Amino acid sequence: MVRAAVLPAVGAPLEITEIELPDPGPGQVRVRITAAGVCHSDLSLSDGTMRVPVPAVLGHEGAGTVVSVGEGVTGLAPGDGVVLNWAPSCGGCHPCSLGEVWLCANALSGSADVYARTADGTDLHPGLNVAAFAEETVVPVSCTLPLPDGIPLTDAALLGCAVLTGYGAVHHSAQVRPGETVAVFGVGGVGLSALQAARIAGASTIVAVDVSPEKEGLARAAGATEYVVASENTARQIRALTGKQGVDVAVECVGRAVTIRTAWESTRRGGRTTVVGIGGKDQQVTFNALELFHWGRTLSGCVYGNCDPARDLPVLAEHVRAGRLDLGSLVTEHIALEGIPAAFENMLAGKGGRALIVF
Repeated sequence: MVRAAVLPAVGAPLEITEIELPDPGPGQVRVRITAAGVCHSDLSLSDGTMRVPVPAVLGHEGAGTVVSVGEGVTGLAPGDGVVLNWAPSCGGCHPCSLGEVWLCANALSGSADVYARTADGTDLHPGLNVAAFAEETVVPVSCTLPLPDGIPLTDAALLGCAVLTGYGAVHHSAQVRPGETVAVFGVGGVGLSALQAARIAGASTIVAVDVSPEKEGLARAAGATEYVVASENTARQIRALTGKQGVDVAVECVGRAVTIRTAWESTRRGGRTTVVGIGGKDQQVTFNALELFHWGRTLSGCVYGNCDPARDLPVLAEHVRAGRLDLGSLVTEHIALEGIPAAFENMLAGKGGRALIVF
């Protein structure tokens, strides 16, 4: 039996309770979680913006130590450190055949599996495959990545989602080039990662945008050269900071219609707007045909930073070891399992960066 945060139903409060984990079966690994980040996607799962089978144990950004392995597992042994990969690619679907593993059609199929049970025998699903909001979890070996050398396990948890997503949005989706100007909307865990990535890419002007004035220090420490408190004048302010042109690249990390529209309007003619934030179906964004033609901008979605975790994790680790990427600065709060509901409330209120559960 291990303690976990269980979502009994969509919209219901999380329950901190004991669950029964089986021994790992063929191709599976049991992992003792060292740390897990509280991501906005977890909030989206709990409130029904994104749908997964329930009851479920949420949590998809984590790292830990292998406890035991099932039959047929090679390359991992008890005591090995791993980063959890919540979106493993199947290698056989059409997107995978094109090398677009972040769009794998079967990446989340494991969320429908029963992986554990409550003390009264109720079946539990792993929210986004890995169920990191628990002291331990059992996952397919495909949901693990070897811990890179020189990266502490607690910090490594952030690599599993926030950093891969923010870094990938800048380097893979928007493909920021040295000297370009960048605006990042939303200074949470992903936004802070995108700011650091823009600095690493050699962007000149880096504008951070958030509703909270209190996040300016976080943003500037991550690499922002300018800070704008979100308002109806945001696009105008950003154009004023860039010679009335607008930024070359805008990265939207919020997932709200008004923010996406503002990011679009803040981008120069011919620029690129990348949407990372996950919004609900009710968030409708409209454009007229003339402006699409006139502005010549590119608007693109971005899933998991358009990353291949197996390829990109070693790259991120090298940035960390070289001092270019600071994982610890993304975290503004260390909590226990019981602190997840409050972390959700802080996200809704626009407070802080990443909350990190430490076991």
